[in-house]
Amino acid sequence: MTDDGDRMALLEPFVGEWRLETSLAPPDGVRARAVFEWALGGRFLVERSEVDVPEAPDGLCVVAAAAEGYLQHYFDSRGVVRLYAMTFDGRLWTLRREEADFSPLEFAQRYTGEFADDGGTIRGRWEIKPPGQDWQTDFDLSYVRVA
Repeated sequence: MTDDGDRMALLEPFVGEWRLETSLAPPDGVRARAVFEWALGGRFLVERSEVDVPEAPDGLCVVAAAAEGYLQHYFDSRGVVRLYAMTFDGRLWTLRREEADFSPLEFAQRYTGEFADDGGTIRGRWEIKPPGQDWQTDFDLSYVRVA
């Protein structure tokens, strides 16, 4: 296996189906799920998400190995396309977008999620940073393994 293949194999803990929990809606007040699966012989990790909250779009993400960690290519049902720098150390998952890419950068974004010891939960939150301001919580987003 190549170095990129070895690095991609480290993302195995994501593979499966997850229920999404968000601070945008009351507990059990929203149906939301994400599925992570391998694509093209394990060269890419694909995440598909569906959320029944109007302000939260459905999404498709493709993760690839990069020189420094990973890149997550993000697409959603609004037509938004973004590119996030991604890291994962086996427990801590980060996504960062601090430069304009396929869409203008009106504010920086970052997601930080932490896997529980048993791998069954990822507790995290999205933060935004408007120009000239500090990071602030946008919303909580956690994953609970279903299968």
